[in-house]
Amino acid sequence: MTTQTATAATTRTDPQVPLQLKLAAAWASFMFIYINVDLLGLYKPGTVEGILKGKVFTFDITQTFMVGALAASAVPIMMIVLSTALPARANRRTNLVAASLLIPWMAFNLVGGTWPVYHGLGFALELVLLACIIRWAWTWHVTPAIPSLKR
Repeated sequence: MTTQTATAATTRTDPQVPLQLKLAAAWASFMFIYINVDLLGLYKPGTVEGILKGKVFTFDITQTFMVGALAASAVPIMMIVLSTALPARANRRTNLVAASLLIPWMAFNLVGGTWPVYHGLGFALELVLLACIIRWAWTWHVTPAIPSLKR
């Protein structure tokens, strides 16, 4: 006598990814694009010669310039960890403010560029990520401390 065993139906489920992890991943992705646009920009003819002469775009390479460049990149870098470490209310506000302020800052990189398609693509990709961050932070659901108290 043979016995037939029924195979259990399987389904794939998408586990819920915590919002803080989504935000941190978006900030990390943003940094990869931000860094790659600058790094690959070094291959543009004349860029390295300008740097060797102490110029980036129209700016002199000084300690003030370097501090500004570090500060500009420190914001999204710190947002990677802050998105996972801050309490919900501060996290939401910080993400909204940081992403909103970075949009015009990233758009500044398009000004005066001789390669508008290259920098435009970089800005478009950064903008998509910043828009995701703003949307996720804006729609962050508030859960009441006591489940029976709904707003």
